[in-house]
Amino acid sequence: MSQPTHDIAITAQPTANPQVCTFRVDRTLHEGRAVRCRNAEEAAGSPLLEALFGIAEVREVVVMGSVLSVAKDGERGWRELGPDLGRAIRGAVASGGPLIAAEFADRTPAEDEIRAEVEKVLAAHVNPQIASHGGHVEVTDVQGTTVYLVMGGGCQGCASASQTLRHGVEKAIRQYVSAVTEIVDVTDHASGTNPYYR
Repeated sequence: MSQPTHDIAITAQPTANPQVCTFRVDRTLHEGRAVRCRNAEEAAGSPLLEALFGIAEVREVVVMGSVLSVAKDGERGWRELGPDLGRAIRGAVASGGPLIAAEFADRTPAEDEIRAEVEKVLAAHVNPQIASHGGHVEVTDVQGTTVYLVMGGGCQGCASASQTLRHGVEKAIRQYVSAVTEIVDVTDHASGTNPYYR
């Protein structure tokens, strides 16, 4: 049974990346593991994803619980794009049916699988590169499709750590482990004696 779209509250939260915005909806969109969709072909059969990829600028969508993360291309800013996204989300939710196809959700690997794959990437492609600077990167946790990393040795507290993370570590992980949707550095770069947040 459909419901009035004006009753569906959505809050937009910009991120540090100007091409990505998070939207919180006042109800659950998808239970279970996060799903990540990168194009209209993958979206087929999932009404929420189909609606969002009907907007030309949308290039990637991640759905987990009541939260959507949308990445865009193009010149339109979020203030202009937001109302279109809101209408797409509300329309899909108001239809009253399942928003994500069950077979789509089944494609997302479990957390332990993601962790194992990321650790392989760090061992093979990341840590050998930064070892010459005395640095290393480790996985501390995986929650859903979000990976939490700590940088140690020469990377901890280094002024170039954020560049290393974004252009080296993150690029490598995303290249080899497509299920990862977010990478978070939880290193305490301000502390030399206790390098990790606890």
